[in-house]
Amino acid sequence: MQCLSAILILSPYNQKPLQLGADFVVEALTKFINGHGDAQGGAIISNDLAAMDRIRYEAQVNVGSVISPFNAWQIFRGCVTFPLRMQRINESAGIIAQWLETRAHVTFVSYPGLESSPGHELARKQMPNGCGGVISFGLETDDKTVERFCAALKVVTFAVSLGHDESLIFPQPSYDERIRLYPKAFQKGFLRFSVGLEEPEDIIHDLDQALRAVGL
Repeated sequence: MQCLSAILILSPYNQKPLQLGADFVVEALTKFINGHGDAQGGAIISNDLAAMDRIRYEAQVNVGSVISPFNAWQIFRGCVTFPLRMQRINESAGIIAQWLETRAHVTFVSYPGLESSPGHELARKQMPNGCGGVISFGLETDDKTVERFCAALKVVTFAVSLGHDESLIFPQPSYDERIRLYPKAFQKGFLRFSVGLEEPEDIIHDLDQALRAVGL
C-alpha cells in the first residue's frame, strides 16, 4: 500500500483521492459532509475490499471505533444537501479570497483557487468542482488586534472548527508552540477562515467593517 490521503479540507465533492492513486481515504464526516456542526464521525474508504473487511470486522470489535446511531442519523441527514452546500461554498470562497487579496493590510491569502497560488494549476487538474471553503490569510498587525478583529465580526462566528453551514474564523497566534512549523508568512497575524452559506457580499461587508473597527 503506497499512500494514505486525508481530505478534511476539500471534501469528496472537490477531490477524489482514490481516483488519483490513493489506497485509503480518511474522511472527517464531522466537517463538510455533515455540514451543520452538530455531529462527530469519520470514515475510512478504499477500493481494497479485503482491507476494508479487516477494518470492519477487526478494528470495530477490537478498537470500538463505531459511530453512535444518533450521530450517524445526523450525518446522513446533512449529506443530502452536501453537493449543493459545497457548490455554494466553493463559489463564495473564491469571491472572498479575491477580495482579501485587494486589502492593503492583508499580508497573504492562501487559497488554491486563486491564480496567484503556487498550487493553482495542480488544483485545477485535481479539483474540477472547486477548491473548498477554507482560506488562510494574514493581517499586518499584532495578536491582540487580530483577536479584536475576530471579536468585531457580526456575521462570521469567532470559533474553532470548519466545514459548517456558518462561516467560522479562528486565529493562530504567534506564541502558539506550533506556529514555527508554518511558513514564515503564516507566523504573524495568521487566521483560518471557513466560509459558510451566507451571502458572499454579507461576509465581505462583515470582514470589511471588522477591519475598519480595528484600524486596518
